[in-house]
Amino acid sequence: MTTLDVQQVLEYLPHRFPMLLIDRVLECESGKSIKALKNVTINEPFFPGHYPHQPVMPGVLVIEALAQAAAILSFITLGIKPDDQSVYYFAGIDNARFKRPVVPGDQLILEATLTRSMRGIGKYSVVARVDGVVAAEAELMAVYRKNEP
Repeated sequence: MTTLDVQQVLEYLPHRFPMLLIDRVLECESGKSIKALKNVTINEPFFPGHYPHQPVMPGVLVIEALAQAAAILSFITLGIKPDDQSVYYFAGIDNARFKRPVVPGDQLILEATLTRSMRGIGKYSVVARVDGVVAAEAELMAVYRKNEP
């Protein structure tokens, strides 16, 4: 079972502030699943403009955080780390549902399970939880590609 601190997360994702949405990987089993953590703070750059009197994390960013967790799972499964010549693109989303708002102070637990992998395309069942309660869930698809020089 693999765990990663934020410095190690940075080795698996090209994202940087403000788009890095994974603070820690709590557990990861190659080829199977990942559980990651996003601490949601009032200092997030989207809160001043997204319902400023009732700050709520945009649902699209919750899904992006789940996609980032799935990308880390994929790179660990492939046994590689991304470089300037490769990328893991978010390619599709199905059956997205938002069950509860994510607000400052929440700890978002991000879970992704690899349900299918073929020729660099991965399908994932994903769930985001706060205090054990489902905040969002979806099915995601992502594709690994080498960049053309």
